[in-house]
Amino acid sequence: MTLHQSTENMAAAVAEHTNGGQTQNAGRRRKRPLRTSLIAIGVAVVAATGVAAATGALGGDSDTSTSAAPSGPPKSAKVETTSLTRTETVNGNLGYGDATAVQAPPSASSSSGGSASSSTAQGGQSTAGSGSGVLTWLPAEGETIKRGAAVYSVDDRKVPLLYGVTPLYRTIQSGSEGKDVKLLEENLSALGYTGFTVDDEYTDATATAVKAWQEDLGREEIGTVAPGDAVVATGERRVADIKATSGGAPTGDILTWTGTERIVTVDLEVKFEDLVEDGTKTTIKLPDGTKVDATVNDVGTAATAAPAAGSTGGAGTSSTSSADATLPVKLEVKDQTKLGRYQAAPVDVTFEAETRKDVLAVPINALVALREGGYALETVGSTGIEYLPVELGMFAGGLVEVSGQGVSAGLVVGVPK
Repeated sequence: MTLHQSTENMAAAVAEHTNGGQTQNAGRRRKRPLRTSLIAIGVAVVAATGVAAATGALGGDSDTSTSAAPSGPPKSAKVETTSLTRTETVNGNLGYGDATAVQAPPSASSSSGGSASSSTAQGGQSTAGSGSGVLTWLPAEGETIKRGAAVYSVDDRKVPLLYGVTPLYRTIQSGSEGKDVKLLEENLSALGYTGFTVDDEYTDATATAVKAWQEDLGREEIGTVAPGDAVVATGERRVADIKATSGGAPTGDILTWTGTERIVTVDLEVKFEDLVEDGTKTTIKLPDGTKVDATVNDVGTAATAAPAAGSTGGAGTSSTSSADATLPVKLEVKDQTKLGRYQAAPVDVTFEAETRKDVLAVPINALVALREGGYALETVGSTGIEYLPVELGMFAGGLVEVSGQGVSAGLVVGVPK
């Protein structure tokens, strides 16, 4: 076998360890390709092969006398016991997550205690409707809206934000019972109003607290609450985009909003699905090189297939590629200060793919390709330089797992200069 063939064999073996023996599809969807921390392995090991050839390690024909052979390697390292972790790095996006719409209810300025359509919901969950009155105030994009603060104003009357999951879908008043009543009372209590019991019954005491709340909002003190009197969301919100115009009618989408904390989203290829679950720890890398810890807090179950290369999506053709299907993954960053001033940015997300503990490892460039195939470590024995055959395991962090007869922790092996 020639040196060239040995080098090709070694490069192929390294490529197999590095990429799992899979060839990248050149027609992959438009996003940066998956990278692994081992992409430089092939170059490093092939370089090691060249060094081995230069020192006679490959056993090629040479007229150089054995007396001129070196008595030991020019540089050495020790076989060490360590833990190796293989990682996979994928593309992600930093931002505030998907925006939802706040739609005007059928009667956005209602405060008269009349009934409203039961199909109305709040915070992006309602069906489009049209209301009377005029929008007299709208928040600014990027503004944070908290419990009790105005989401918008109609006819100079504030429509506040309430926290919860049950939308205001009916007019509630003395005698009403239900989850929407409890939501209203919980919010009134959190805003400092007292004199009633927080439960699912709307009593006269509740109505008294509602009147005080309505007075503070600059609304008519009628003691009843209609669907258009407040907007419900799960917590404080950040305004993403204003859809309506001040002076216009409160119809359709008034604005869109998101959560207030920045998150990272990843379209994860399904072949890497086994790397993630709720609670998986990851590291994200910002455009300036800063690394920040993140945790997976949501893994979607609906896979989305990417457009197939060269596909037009016309009749009789397949417009998607199941091989490139992805799952939506969301990650939370607990220490938001480490994200700096970035509001939106592309980021690298690194997952731990596999960890092997307490294995024997050497620097990758300590490997020597043997003429008969396989790899060896250069050692110094009683008769001079010897080559100890080894089996290769995981590659990670510039190291390679090795095993074989005579391989033990502390063994001194040669490496290139």
